[in-house]
Amino acid sequence: MKKLYVGNLPWSISEDELRDFFASFGNVTSVAIITDRDTGRSRGFGFVEMDDADADRAIQEGSGKELAGRTLRIDEAQERSRGGGGDGGGGGGGGRGRY
Repeated sequence: MKKLYVGNLPWSISEDELRDFFASFGNVTSVAIITDRDTGRSRGFGFVEMDDADADRAIQEGSGKELAGRTLRIDEAQERSRGGGGDGGGGGGGGRGRY
């Protein structure tokens, strides 16, 4: 099972529409569009879980395709580190593709 990061999503896209898009590449286990906690609006990215082979196919064939006028960016999601140390290092870099 792989979790995919899906970036550059159209603001209006629903989880059902995103599931339908990825279903063309194989079996979709879960879909989540990330929303702003204050406004409830889409933040323009989400995550899709699929079987490994289907996920690889989605990355190869789906990345760069248009969905509702937006060119999608699809990558394997990278787990976000859960900092517990105390060195105070300040990251702040682009957290794209991380969950």
